[in-house]
Amino acid sequence: MVAALSAPVAGGPGRIVLAATPIGNAGDASARLIELLTTADIVAAEDTRRLHRLVQNLGVTVAGRVISYHEHNEATKTAELLDHVRAGKTIVMVTDAGMPAVSDPGFRLVEGAVAAGLTVTAAPGPSAVLTALALSGLPTDRFCFEGFLPRKAGERSSRLADLDSERRTMVFFEAPHRLESMLRAVRERFGPDRRAAVCRELTKTYEEVIRGSLSELLVWAEANEIRGEIAVVVGGAPEQAPGTPEDHVAAVNELLGQGIRLKEAVAAVAEEARVSKRELYSAVLAAR
Repeated sequence: MVAALSAPVAGGPGRIVLAATPIGNAGDASARLIELLTTADIVAAEDTRRLHRLVQNLGVTVAGRVISYHEHNEATKTAELLDHVRAGKTIVMVTDAGMPAVSDPGFRLVEGAVAAGLTVTAAPGPSAVLTALALSGLPTDRFCFEGFLPRKAGERSSRLADLDSERRTMVFFEAPHRLESMLRAVRERFGPDRRAAVCRELTKTYEEVIRGSLSELLVWAEANEIRGEIAVVVGGAPEQAPGTPEDHVAAVNELLGQGIRLKEAVAAVAEEARVSKRELYSAVLAAR
């Protein structure tokens, strides 16, 4: 059954606007962001102190009510904000930097608004993810954003194992004090020669982009005191040649040993290895 598409509710012009804020340089603020900050009924801010500094740098004044909205109060504040939208208010959602809801507060608000049929739109702008990707020197035609890796070594290793065959360029965020251990874990999983880039303090005075192999980046991280906001971009896994059907007979036999029938085992291995099922089947029979 196909779910009904949500649509704005009839009545007042209430809406939520996800507004991107500068990731470092206040000069990147868009004209729309400035207009929204000065005209919105409510500004929901991840950090009200950061918002205050931003509007000071922009030389503007927030005319509406400012509400603190962050990861620790999203669950309780979302319903309140949605009620304001139902009452016809315009709410601008801003986070400390970049686009709300992308590794930042905002998803719960969007989710709730969509479920309630309320209007949600965006004032796009700076993005650390896209900026790092563009500056990395790595392929940009296909990429994925993985956010922060887990802090615990076991959970981080498991997440990286899931990315073993990921061929798209990967973008991560990382805290400066964990960068060294993160690069070491990524190198151990993906190999020392995988190309990557560490992008630090993007658009700020001390912007720095270090490009090289994972081994080279780890050496750099070990030798320097790392500070600031960091994005790590890692090249995708190289495409593997499929090999010959004979190369995959052992994999079929391993599945047979687990009680899987020959036909299903051949089909599974052939799909994974990208070889002909018929030729692999013949190779298995010939090896017996």
